[in-house]
Amino acid sequence: MGAGELVASPPGASVLVWLLATSLLPASVIFLLPEQAERTRRVVNMAGALAKVGLVAVLVVGVFSGREYEWRAPFLPGIDLVLRADPVPLLFVFLSALLWLTTTIYAIGYLREDTHRSRFFGFFSLCVTATVGIALAGNLVTLLVFYELLTVTTYPLIVHQGHARARAGGRIYLLYTVTGGAAVLVGTVWLQTIAGTVAFRETALLVTLLPEHRGALTAIFALLVVGFGVKAGIVPLHVWLPHAMVAPAPVSALLHAVAVVKAGAYAIVRVVHDLYGAELAADIGVLTPLAVAAAITIVYGSVLALAQQDLKRRLAYSTVSQLSYIVLGVSVVGLTSVTGGVAHLVHQGVMKVTLFYCAGILATSLGVTRVDQLRGVARQQPLTMIAFTVAALGMIGVPPTVGFITKWHLGLGAVEAGQPWVIWILVVSTLLNAAYFLPLIARAWLAEPDGEVAAWPVGVTYPARRQGWVRRPKLRSEADPWLLLPPLATGASVLVLGLLAGAPLSPISWAGEIARELLGRV
Repeated sequence: MGAGELVASPPGASVLVWLLATSLLPASVIFLLPEQAERTRRVVNMAGALAKVGLVAVLVVGVFSGREYEWRAPFLPGIDLVLRADPVPLLFVFLSALLWLTTTIYAIGYLREDTHRSRFFGFFSLCVTATVGIALAGNLVTLLVFYELLTVTTYPLIVHQGHARARAGGRIYLLYTVTGGAAVLVGTVWLQTIAGTVAFRETALLVTLLPEHRGALTAIFALLVVGFGVKAGIVPLHVWLPHAMVAPAPVSALLHAVAVVKAGAYAIVRVVHDLYGAELAADIGVLTPLAVAAAITIVYGSVLALAQQDLKRRLAYSTVSQLSYIVLGVSVVGLTSVTGGVAHLVHQGVMKVTLFYCAGILATSLGVTRVDQLRGVARQQPLTMIAFTVAALGMIGVPPTVGFITKWHLGLGAVEAGQPWVIWILVVSTLLNAAYFLPLIARAWLAEPDGEVAAWPVGVTYPARRQGWVRRPKLRSEADPWLLLPPLATGASVLVLGLLAGAPLSPISWAGEIARELLGRV
């Protein structure tokens, strides 16, 4: 099959290529723009983000109408780079496109006074290109190529502010992610050597390698899960993640809701169900250890979050915990649990991006970066704190938020699969979630504010904090609309997607179709 040749639908290949181009081309233009070209950079950013949403809509309609979209190009002898759209990758692309749009809007407001905006938005767009490539990867080699590109493109975003803490956080990030990438590379080469293919949806071929290569298949699975588990934040591979919180708030939102950590969890989903298949993975005995690792991460991440006084670090450790709901769901092989785990790709994204948007607003407008500085802030930033509160309640799992929908499906699925121990993990996790989120909500809404509130000087944004800040009486009632609209939109989705969980094409309904396909059920 030649480069770029279509599989079934005439527009298929071009749509996939243009989906990558909607962020790759803007990056190429933005890097060349001078810093003062704010209007042009804004137009290019928004045009790319809106075009990507439009193309995703085309793919959604096409895929659910029965069309197949595939593009491939020669890469190595006997191995092609393959992009393919079907319900599993399309769910991740859908999330990436929508949250890239909201994060672009947010970043425009957040970085208005920054001195390196072209560099930031250029790498920002490249990061999204890599994320979409990961989502659409049709084989393990393509996934690895874009996975490593994601590491390279996110490093400049983490060290964007350029101070010593940023550089240290970037070094730790590279140490862990490059090591993880090396593990994935070894596993990929090994699997190609013994199986002759690393294509997804070829699970029947791997089954034929048993029992001669049982040990090798087990070791390869471990290498792949460890390699992808670095970005997914599975304990003890999570250490880089809190250090990366030194990055600006739009980067934190992108890393935790769309790009790096979500790419790792998504890759594990594909290894379990699209590369090995649930039956083979269960046969070689790797699913139970993976479920236990996810359970430990869920509890351990929540315990660490409880001890953090820095607001972004508390949210970072919350990500360590929450992301493993995805891994747990796909490891406890049952229709309902897999549905919950896959849906949490979207659910965790909208909740966590909202929390980081709000944390950035509080830091930018009030200088609030610590838990003990939240006293009474809801009286100054009520809309911001409404969005924060809704997302936090979602993380706890309060009905009818999307967090409740996830936990309900994980718990019910665990019982159906004969693994009721998962219920206790969910109960403990929920109690810990409440323990580290409810005090924030109570302090913001119920506590009396201090007489004076820490605030940046008017016109000075958070990245310029080294210039100094002042204490002065409360002056601001709410944040810049460019900053405020994204968390209000994503915060509303935490409720709306929960209330409409049974609607066609809701994340949980979409995930249910994916789970039935992955498990071979009608």
